[in-house]
Amino acid sequence: MTHGQDKGGINLPFTGIATFGKSPYLADWEALDADVAILGAPFDFGTQFRAGARFGPRSIREASTLFSFGHGGAYDHEDDVTYLGPETSIVDLGDADIIHTDTDGSHANIEAAVRFILSKGALPVVLGGDHSVHIPCIRAYEGRGPIQVVQIDAHLDFVDERHGVRHGHGNALRRAAEQDHVSGISQLGIRNVSSTAKEGYEAARAMGTDILSVRQVRAIGVEGMIKRIPADVDLYFTIDIDGFDPSIAPGTGTPSHGGFLYYEVLELLAGLAARQRVVGIDLVEVAPDHDAGDVTSVLAAQLLLNLIGRVLHAGHAR
Repeated sequence: MTHGQDKGGINLPFTGIATFGKSPYLADWEALDADVAILGAPFDFGTQFRAGARFGPRSIREASTLFSFGHGGAYDHEDDVTYLGPETSIVDLGDADIIHTDTDGSHANIEAAVRFILSKGALPVVLGGDHSVHIPCIRAYEGRGPIQVVQIDAHLDFVDERHGVRHGHGNALRRAAEQDHVSGISQLGIRNVSSTAKEGYEAARAMGTDILSVRQVRAIGVEGMIKRIPADVDLYFTIDIDGFDPSIAPGTGTPSHGGFLYYEVLELLAGLAARQRVVGIDLVEVAPDHDAGDVTSVLAAQLLLNLIGRVLHAGHAR
């Protein structure tokens, strides 16, 4: 029996434990000393239609192994840059504790985990879960503002209260806008039949958000959008996978046609990351039970790995 080449095993994508990007799993959180900390938030009790995003973190991690061949980083010939090289460090902390049927308790555990990551000086990258997990994530930045939230989404998610619910996935950005440390929100990709009535749009604009559809973003262009987003504050990216077109991201609870394509989002977020500091990322609403050929999970993993690489290359993390 043989075991490995050079150091400790042949680390192929289909072997070993499926951590995010085959990064080390860190069970002892107190030992956290890394550039990036991956945290799963497998919570989907906030959904109004199709559930299943609780399996999103697991499916994104599994898909991320496709891009983990053990090379010394990821060379991009267009940029002539090797991203995610050996000088960078990513660890996977596993998941926040989710208490079944308990939104408040589950959200509290997610918030505590993100606060802990921030206290250790790492960049939190949270894998959802439905979009309600953004609420505890952004609350964890209390006292760390001002922060501009950049949202990629088909839906505004700006409902104040519906049927007594204030912490579901349709409330996420309303709760974020109420935080003192959130100076503004750029809501990009919002389109067609939405989760929010007209008064929600009016409230969002009154609270300082900038709402643009996919077609409006395309008309402005990447460079124009970068200039439109404030440059003098830290950025937090919240990415709902349904912001992408369901032709490339069918595995989500509320698909909406007319969405973004991969490079449209990557080029915008990478351009922003090159200009200013990114202090947090969450990616939500991947529901693998509705996925075809795992393409949605692969899209999520590919986007995150490329985005993390560009954030670290810009040198703004840590």
